[in-house]
Amino acid sequence: MQSGRYIKKEKNGVNRILVKTHVLEPGEDIVEIIKRYAGSIIEPEDIVVIGESALAITQGRAIPIKCMRPSLLARVLWRFVRKVPYGTGLRNPYSMQAAIDEIGAIRVLFAAVLGGITRLLGRKGDFYRISGRQAAMIDAPHTSPIPPYDECVIKGPKEPERVVKRIKRVLDTEVAVMDINDIGGSWVIAATEKVPIKELEELMRDNPMGQGTELTPICVIKKFTKK
Repeated sequence: MQSGRYIKKEKNGVNRILVKTHVLEPGEDIVEIIKRYAGSIIEPEDIVVIGESALAITQGRAIPIKCMRPSLLARVLWRFVRKVPYGTGLRNPYSMQAAIDEIGAIRVLFAAVLGGITRLLGRKGDFYRISGRQAAMIDAPHTSPIPPYDECVIKGPKEPERVVKRIKRVLDTEVAVMDINDIGGSWVIAATEKVPIKELEELMRDNPMGQGTELTPICVIKKFTKK
């Protein structure tokens, strides 16, 4: 299946149907978007995968940097966040300010201090472990190449567990929200009960949905069950 709207990318005998959409906007209903673009091909045994940034955008979680003023704390702390191969993350004053807004200055400062100490002892990643999932999901400006979101900090989606349950109730299919990147990172953020999480993460590790200008924030995995 390949058309202007659907692109098939098979892997290990599993059909993954990428669904093209318009550029999503704040305030749009993700359920209605899925129904509009993929409703005709979804079956009960499928899994609908939604990109976490796309969901966050519809929730108004993309913050234009022109509307932000990084605090002194943000302008100091971002310099101490180590570079990671999968993106800028919080190593940017704007994304650091978004983390402070999201989880509080005290927790961010605690994560920075303790993470710095443990890094000197040879342990990496404690900053993100302490600051939590919402901080780790924040995308810095220019992570997305699609205007206007190239000039935004994009926070992680709000209450993704509630969202996947709502989608399942409406569409009668399994659902997962995923954070995937181009270097093999593949994480399920939230999923309905019957989604085989580890198998799904492996299936999506090649990032078929892309993170550029593909405009395929939805993927329908046909009749995928745990092996």
